[in-house]
Order: sequence, then structure tokens, then C-alpha cells
Amino acid sequence: MKKEGHPEVYPACFQDVSTGKQFLTESTMKSKRTETINGVEYNVFVQDITADSHPVFTGQKRFVDTAGRVEKFQNKFSRRRR
Repeated sequence: MKKEGHPEVYPACFQDVSTGKQFLTESTMKSKRTETINGVEYNVFVQDITADSHPVFTGQKRFVDTAGRVEKFQNKFSRRRR
């Protein structure tokens, strides 16, 4: 197998913003933010949603307030042009 044909793999830590849970894995991406966990330096990637907080995996339903968006849309486009 040729060595130059494969990207380098680095230790990676994906962190969920809402739950704070960290997923330790490997990735070809690098990050400016690093953190040492158990003596290993990981590139840290902060994620809004992961399997720990996504409703499909948790089974919890979240209420999203869309009334403000709908009213804003209706106000913007309900004006009649003359």
C-alpha cells in the first residue's frame, strides 16, 4: 500500500454543546482548539447536535417556537403592492 495516497489521521474529540458529552474518535480534520484527555492530545470540534442530543436518538420531542418566524413572514409578504 502506498503511504502518500492516504490522508493523515488525528485523534479527535467531538463535543456536544447542549449536553457536554465528548465523543473520542479519529479524524482527518485538524482544529485550532486542542485538549489533552488521558494523556492524548485531541483536536476538539464543538457540535450543536450529536447522537447524544438529537431527538431521533433520544426519543424526546422538542418544541420549536416558529410563531415569530411565521408572523414575520406574513408581515413581510402580506403587503399589497399598488
